[in-house]
Amino acid sequence: MELRHLLYFKTVAEELHFRKAALKLFISQPPLSRQIRELEEELGARLFERNNKKVSLTPAGVYFKKQVDGIFSQLAETKNVVKQLHENMSGELKIGYISSTYHRQLMDTLKEMRVVFPLLSVKLFEIPTVKQVKALEEGKLDIGIMRAPVNSDQLTVISLFHDPFVIAVPEDAPKLDGISHCGNYLAGQPFIFFNRDYAPVYHQKLVEICQRMGFTPEITHEANNVHSILRMVEHGAGVSILPSAIKDHFPDLKIRYIDLSALAITSEVVLAYKSQQQNEAIDWFTKRYANHFQTT
Repeated sequence: MELRHLLYFKTVAEELHFRKAALKLFISQPPLSRQIRELEEELGARLFERNNKKVSLTPAGVYFKKQVDGIFSQLAETKNVVKQLHENMSGELKIGYISSTYHRQLMDTLKEMRVVFPLLSVKLFEIPTVKQVKALEEGKLDIGIMRAPVNSDQLTVISLFHDPFVIAVPEDAPKLDGISHCGNYLAGQPFIFFNRDYAPVYHQKLVEICQRMGFTPEITHEANNVHSILRMVEHGAGVSILPSAIKDHFPDLKIRYIDLSALAITSEVVLAYKSQQQNEAIDWFTKRYANHFQTT
């Protein structure tokens, strides 16, 4: 018994007409009739009652059709699963990230992923947290690396690490000792920071830190990229307060960083993906990427 025998039987059982079934199968009627006879001989049972006016299923035929329908349904489901697995292994993975997150772990994970999923195409997009959340919900991104909070009940969120803050000043800025000394210096400096609409939570953190140090910042320049902020600081356009992870991003910049971990104010970096997604590549990446932070 071959799969074509089952397909021929299924089609005749649905049409209850040999000529119509033959047309649907794109074969002539005599070979179709012969295939059905061969199937009946192998089963040792009549599947159809035939006369000049109509074709009907025998009780054995009714039972056999039910079983064959189940076989084809399972085959269709298996085909879909195989297709999904193939797409997961050789399709496209879209990852969003924010410019202020530390990239070494991301690059290490992507190098490892290339070995496990050699046919997978990975695309990276630098996008702010708020827009990442929307893109993930709409299926435009598969994974997002961002800063908490993530306000969405559609997403699964994994905490990666808590990032303290640092003051970024030009290399030739005066030496600062202690929080109060830093506050007195910063109160008189122009600030460079992310746009409030681009990173609202970040902006709120900046104000909170400055108020803890006894002043309200005068934000004179805004940018939507951490590298742009640091370049302006390097050239003396002002100072900034940023997550400490950025210190290792641009080692060639002439900038001095002052640790603010004593304030105990941090920014949580998280990974997010849509909760309903079943994707082997996403599952592998999230586990491996998170593991990099647990071992470093």
